[in-house]
Amino acid sequence: MADNLVVLNNFSLKPGQCVEVEGFIPKDCKRFSINLGTDQENLVIHFDPRFDYLGDNRIIVLNSVKDDVLGAEQRETVFPFQDGSDTLVCFQFEEDKIIIILPAGNHFSFPVRFPIEEISYLSMKNLQPKSITLK
Repeated sequence: MADNLVVLNNFSLKPGQCVEVEGFIPKDCKRFSINLGTDQENLVIHFDPRFDYLGDNRIIVLNSVKDDVLGAEQRETVFPFQDGSDTLVCFQFEEDKIIIILPAGNHFSFPVRFPIEEISYLSMKNLQPKSITLK
């Protein structure tokens, strides 16, 4: 399966707001990712659900990237994703954390590891976008 990358860098997500990402997970998908930050070298969150990738099975791996350097991984075992189906994930931007709300209503948070006043970059890989909504 070819990686398909979608990049948006023309929006403004401020603390107190959320972005809902709706997309289709291709059949036999090994993993997909959603990234939020200021550019690809500075990601406040790298959200990486892995169906079967590098020995990870049905795990969500989260990380940050500052000046193109990865931070420490956070792993979550709640995995409500199904390949070959639509999904919806909401990222609530708070000053000190991102709250991730999963399709089944489960949620968890990831710390904001470097000062950021606005998220202006979003990218998705291996997820076919249906809608991106700022709230």
